[in-house]
Amino acid sequence: MALHFLLTSKAKTLSVKDIYSAGEDKNYETFCRLRWPETEGEPVCPECGSLKSYKITTRRRFKCAACSHQYSVTSGTIFANRKLSFTDLLAAICLLTNGAKGKAALQLSRDLHVNFKTAWVLSHKIREAIASETKSETLFGDVEIDGAYFGGHVRPANVKADRIDRRLAENRTGKRCVVVALRQRQGRTLTGVFKSEDESLGMIQERVRAGSLILADEASSWDGLHAWYTAKRINHSLAFSDNGACTNQAESYFSRLRRMVGGQHHKVSGKYLHQYANHAAWLEDHRRLDNGALAHHALRLALGHGVSRNWKGYWQR
Repeated sequence: MALHFLLTSKAKTLSVKDIYSAGEDKNYETFCRLRWPETEGEPVCPECGSLKSYKITTRRRFKCAACSHQYSVTSGTIFANRKLSFTDLLAAICLLTNGAKGKAALQLSRDLHVNFKTAWVLSHKIREAIASETKSETLFGDVEIDGAYFGGHVRPANVKADRIDRRLAENRTGKRCVVVALRQRQGRTLTGVFKSEDESLGMIQERVRAGSLILADEASSWDGLHAWYTAKRINHSLAFSDNGACTNQAESYFSRLRRMVGGQHHKVSGKYLHQYANHAAWLEDHRRLDNGALAHHALRLALGHGVSRNWKGYWQR
């Protein structure tokens, strides 16, 4: 019997020990190589595109020979105005991608020996960067759709006589959100956060191409999809799969997300739920990559992403 792929040596190609053993200079070279792959790590001016520059070695910056613009390997990226070393940044990415269920900011702050707020904002910056990979993605073919609710927990009273019916709308907190997952078979996973599943129909029509086959459960929220797509529905009270109609891959994604929220982060605000949903989707889609390729892919996305509009330096904008 073959070993599971996670137990093979292929899955372990990078460790935090390797990153810190390599040293700052080697990790800086990794940043340069992934920021400017076309020139094999040689700097390219972000202002004029010139390949000629002078190195300011005392500050790891460059001065363009054509327009005199000064820049660094992280200028104009999600890591602009960084304070952490390249080694710490690469280690943070490695830790976030190594965790099958993500990495709590408190754990990350302890591992990197930084302030909690620094680790929390850095984590969200990396999540924002990796989510950009599917920003303009559309799905086609067989697409599974499902929703899962998070947050808004109402703690039951101690005495049974004082307990309320938590199923009634008037007894809820109003903080409950639903993550809707669109998962193409043999393809990508797209997510959205809404107050109810009905609100996601517009997003589904926008992100799923016409002519696709929709696979969903019997929830009435998905009835409107029949007007735009051919749809197969599965009644989960009777079967989990019937004649190819199932939402098992979407459920597989939610299994990861629930463990991420409940097992790692314990409590996630609805304001940031979309970040964790995108993070879990990215990990699920790239689960077959070895961890070294996964970390470098995440770093490549971070260096290709512009300055964050939501996070400034190490503080929330």
